[in-house]
Amino acid sequence: MDMTVRLPRGLTLANPVMAASGTFGFGPEYGAYVDIGRLGGVSAKGVSPDPWPGNPPPRVWETPGGLLNSIGLQNPGIETFIAQDLPFLRESGTRVIVNVIGHTVEEYQRVAARLEREPGVDALEINISCPNIKAGGMSFGHDPDQAYAVTQAVRAVTDRPVMVKLSPNIESPARIAEAAVAAGADMISAINTLVGLAIDRHNRRPALGGVTGGLSGPAVKPVALRVVYEVAQAVAVPVIGMGGIAQVEDVLDFLMAGASAVMVGTITFQHPNRMLAIIDGLPAALAVHGFSSLPEIVGVALPTRRQESGR
Repeated sequence: MDMTVRLPRGLTLANPVMAASGTFGFGPEYGAYVDIGRLGGVSAKGVSPDPWPGNPPPRVWETPGGLLNSIGLQNPGIETFIAQDLPFLRESGTRVIVNVIGHTVEEYQRVAARLEREPGVDALEINISCPNIKAGGMSFGHDPDQAYAVTQAVRAVTDRPVMVKLSPNIESPARIAEAAVAAGADMISAINTLVGLAIDRHNRRPALGGVTGGLSGPAVKPVALRVVYEVAQAVAVPVIGMGGIAQVEDVLDFLMAGASAVMVGTITFQHPNRMLAIIDGLPAALAVHGFSSLPEIVGVALPTRRQESGR
């Protein structure tokens, strides 16, 4: 079965399973454990114009069915990323997506403009949804006007495919998606983490150094599916789904809910090769459910597709 995914601006994935930003580092961290070239793509850890130190420790805390993190988008800055990490990704044989972060609209634009001069970058993922920084990030993802401004600024300096990553911590992610698409986004990715809190009972205080953190893992899947389902009905561009994917059945759910492809994150901490197992198992899983091609399953659970099929 052909697993190829064709996305806007000529972006083609060998299969619909990509590594999500944040949990896969910049690629080399997993290079000894995963045949990265077999992945549909890799969304690198968020990159800012200048180095960001991130949040104080502790930065991670396990919860039932998930993981809280308060990394704070620590990264070495765009120039170090280009010099040290991009060459590895460029030579890995997979599609390279760079997750772009900033405190201001101008910072997002600076990173996008700098990447435009570099070969080996296949798409940009504009992160307006991280809950673990005090300025920028999720603040842009709460306001349609701000989301429009960031997307428009990035679109003005790049011809590469642009996807905008949504937060679930808002009343209507679909409204943010609509604003981003109106400003020139080619795709939407959803979701980022949910804001959560854990208590360190021994020390009688919040467990994370940043107080709150982003919840990921299987616990967030129902929320992620709901957002993908709503956004897929609101915009006419591809949606890349993520949030709690741990096995091939989860991928089927996201595709049925309207995702054209998926990103896999937290499960790779436990099982680095899980994405490859999902890729290997996907054709048979599609066939079991009566699908003879990948496009057939995308959005079948949406109201319009159900009406077309009479189900």
